[in-house]
Amino acid sequence: MKRRDLLRAGGLSLISLLGFPRQAFSMGGTLPPLDAPAPSFELPGVVPSPEGAQQTQLALADLRGQWVVLYFYPRDFTEGCTIEARGFQRDLADFHRAGAEVVGISADDPESHQQFCGSEALSYPLLSDEGGAVSKAYGSWIPPFSQRHTFLIDPQGSLRATWLGVRPLGHSQEVLTRLKELQA
Repeated sequence: MKRRDLLRAGGLSLISLLGFPRQAFSMGGTLPPLDAPAPSFELPGVVPSPEGAQQTQLALADLRGQWVVLYFYPRDFTEGCTIEARGFQRDLADFHRAGAEVVGISADDPESHQQFCGSEALSYPLLSDEGGAVSKAYGSWIPPFSQRHTFLIDPQGSLRATWLGVRPLGHSQEVLTRLKELQA
């Protein structure tokens, strides 16, 4: 076996031996590294209230001290996005019991999010990343849409888990299971 093949078999590459940082790529760009600070953001969107979804601004810093399930999705009212949103809504009480907030992000405007929250009875924030800047920071942007990726951020603001190319059906349970594993 050649030396190069031995290195690869051991999970090493010339780049890792030279000490260059490894970068992870997804179809939507460069992913932020695990166990590093999650990219910060502040976006317009909607948050639940007794009167229905209200427009607001929400920043990652506002969620400090709790776990955050940050999921990116392409569009409101599409089949896959609706299935995914319903799953997170169904399991929202379990996420809250585990000390986690669920936040969805897409390129749709706040008015679309307000209608989507109303039609699906969603009671967690949906944020508008119309230019894709935050989606790009999370490696989740192929214009003009956010890609279906999910990130789990710990209470200190570090990225702890990543899911790429998510299949909407059952995804919420997958994230909840990983959250509980990380908390154990």
